[in-house]
Amino acid sequence: MPVGALGVLALALGTLQSVVEPALPLLQDELGVSPGEGALIGNALLVTGATVTPVAGKLGDRYGGKRVLVRLAAVVSVGGLLAGLAPNLPVLLLGQVLQGAMVGALPLSFILVRKHLTPGKSQAAIGVVVALFTGGGMVGVLGAGPIAEGLSWQWMFALPTLAVIAATLLVARLMPHDPPVRSDAGIDWPGTLLLSGTLLAFMLGLVTVTGDGGVPPLAVGALVVLVAALATGWVLVERRAASPMVDLRMLAQPAMWSACVLTFVVTTSSGMVLFLVPQLFALPADGYGFGAGTTDIGLFLLPGALAGAVSDSVGGVAARRFGPRAVVIAGTVVTAVTMITLASVHTAPWQLVLAKVLTAFAAGAGTTALLAGTATAIETQDIGIATGLLVVTRVIGVALGAQVAGALLDAGAEPVTGRPAESAFVTGFAVAGLVAALSLLVVRVTKKGVQA
Repeated sequence: MPVGALGVLALALGTLQSVVEPALPLLQDELGVSPGEGALIGNALLVTGATVTPVAGKLGDRYGGKRVLVRLAAVVSVGGLLAGLAPNLPVLLLGQVLQGAMVGALPLSFILVRKHLTPGKSQAAIGVVVALFTGGGMVGVLGAGPIAEGLSWQWMFALPTLAVIAATLLVARLMPHDPPVRSDAGIDWPGTLLLSGTLLAFMLGLVTVTGDGGVPPLAVGALVVLVAALATGWVLVERRAASPMVDLRMLAQPAMWSACVLTFVVTTSSGMVLFLVPQLFALPADGYGFGAGTTDIGLFLLPGALAGAVSDSVGGVAARRFGPRAVVIAGTVVTAVTMITLASVHTAPWQLVLAKVLTAFAAGAGTTALLAGTATAIETQDIGIATGLLVVTRVIGVALGAQVAGALLDAGAEPVTGRPAESAFVTGFAVAGLVAALSLLVVRVTKKGVQA
């Protein structure tokens, strides 16, 4: 029952996170923004998620997963209510920023699962928690359209937020407290601030540079220098800290760094698919689009959301039986073939639906297998920070994929209508397939690194 409470919270958080996906074309019309700017609406949440997640994981390791999880859910609830009351884009973005704290709930849940279950059972349980988070995405995808069209887009955020509040109260009541880790050393605040600053600068730089293409080269160079300086400072601080936020020896373990690289490649490809498919559904039917409204888009995306939920639960079990790398290889082949095919054939809705199902299942199984495998290969006291870094890698990959896809559509916009040309979608699908295929090279290279 306590683990079930975590599942209920994951379901509610997944619902709140996913309502933007099918409604993005509607939000772009309501707020008068371009596809590139529309990608920022979803990525505002990811920026915060990337920044907060490793900090949440470390605090959970130190002070207890339940204690930090409840407080994090409270921040998410404030963000959801703010988005539900948003009268304009800036307030909506602020709400999305606060909602981004929800990404940190995953490593905190993994801490609780790992501490209350045996290693064998925890792999399957981690898959179930991730599956329910993805299942919440299915609920959000399906419900966003009817809510937005029947009430308003603000209610898309308000209703799931009420569910998050109720689920948080359930966790607070039913989940037993996990004992904090005793340590004479304090929190490595310099390392925490430097890592958060590095991730924040990187994510803001990402959405800025890929968002509109109008950033001067000098500003791009300054962002690169800033990220490099913050990252270098973080490494130097961590090497000297008595109790570092991230043990660099743990980060250097083959199981850890290879999982991060593979997760990044897989999620970059899936992030592109996640953005491109709804955009193509929403384009007018007088050309190569399908003229789908928000409700129709939600229905089209529902099978993919269901496949993602199933794949997350399968990924944990498959990692235990076949190993994470085998799961990633299988998913990579499926994704690459599907995307290259979709670049050539995308004339009927069922083709996009099938492609979304296949890629969602492949990406979900692969990343969850990597997550579950890492959670059981790392020492117990590092579970929160290790899985937190993997979740951050997923977030960065999805954000990068979405922003690149948005930039490709903006670059391929027709001068007269302002709509993306069909060739822009062809390019996007082809690039997504090629990026997925890179996983095969990464598996080979990292395998040699592990053997060495």
